[in-house]
Amino acid sequence: MPKAAVCEAVGSPISVQDVDLADPKAGEVRIRTRAAGVCHSDLSVQNGTLLQPIPAVLGHEGAGVVEQIGDGVQGLEVGDHVVVSWVPQCGECFFCSRSEPELCEVGFEALMTGGLLDGTARFSRGGEPLLQMAAAGLFSEETIVPAIGAVKIDQEIPFSSAALIGCGVLTGFGAAVNTADIAQGDNVVVLGCGGVGLNVIQGANHAGAGRVIAVDMLDSKLDLAQQFGATDIVNPTEVDATQRVMELTGGRGADVAFEVIGLEATIEQTLAMTRRGGQAVLVGVPDMEATIEVNPSMEFLVGEKQVRGCWYGSSNTHHDVPMLAALYKDGKLKLDELVSAKITLDEVNEAFTAIENGAVARSVITFD
Repeated sequence: MPKAAVCEAVGSPISVQDVDLADPKAGEVRIRTRAAGVCHSDLSVQNGTLLQPIPAVLGHEGAGVVEQIGDGVQGLEVGDHVVVSWVPQCGECFFCSRSEPELCEVGFEALMTGGLLDGTARFSRGGEPLLQMAAAGLFSEETIVPAIGAVKIDQEIPFSSAALIGCGVLTGFGAAVNTADIAQGDNVVVLGCGGVGLNVIQGANHAGAGRVIAVDMLDSKLDLAQQFGATDIVNPTEVDATQRVMELTGGRGADVAFEVIGLEATIEQTLAMTRRGGQAVLVGVPDMEATIEVNPSMEFLVGEKQVRGCWYGSSNTHHDVPMLAALYKDGKLKLDELVSAKITLDEVNEAFTAIENGAVARSVITFD
């Protein structure tokens, strides 16, 4: 009977409790969780920004060891180390066949239902089904996930670092490398330098950006941004951020601008920082009721600016997870440095508070 962190109701503290876990069905695997990152999206479920069905076991960014395999599973064995993808990718549906696996129709069903691919739960409590976040439920000592959502990795990679590939790294790095069209020497600006934003910075450098401007209200995050490859930093509490970005980019604005916060005001600001003919990439998750004001004639016609949404870094997890793991092993990708604190499952509420205060890049729950 594993212990799990359960979100009972919007706005309520997370409770850690014993839950029941069924055996995996066909096409599923049982994972012993070894590490799980506490991501802003987990907080967004708890506070109601994201519409995840609850009550549910939270956690969608993590890594662990395969303990049991359901019928029909190929390519995975008991004992394999895996990163869990919160967008299971089937490789066969309309979107997967068009090289857009982050939009996989099969995986999307699980996101909407709070269950697994068949829409049903494997967790239960007192005989009643208990849902899980994003077909993952990684704030638990053990979980069941779709086999297509478990990506094998090298066993030399520490679990606490590997866990972060599953969301923050894949989303941020992928936003720069997959979603955006960064050309060699481009000017790039990143608004928001938390766990995802730091990986946008890493991805922008990998893609060949010349100048990478980090924008954040916290000096501690700007210090981290420089460690992760930002060439310039801007604190909006000290200067007019848009004006400063213009000064740093010859008065034109950034070739590519990333919004990694999810606020109406910063989305509009990101568009203002984007040069004519440039790209504004939206990575942060705004409230579902959020709207923005934009002059389409000046921005999209005369300005010929592009706005691109970014879902899960536009990533093919079965290719990109091993690729990122290899970059880490080669010393070309920072993962260890993203871990601000290692905590226990019982400290998850404190980790949410740290996110709200902007105090961490990532807290990582580790399981013995």
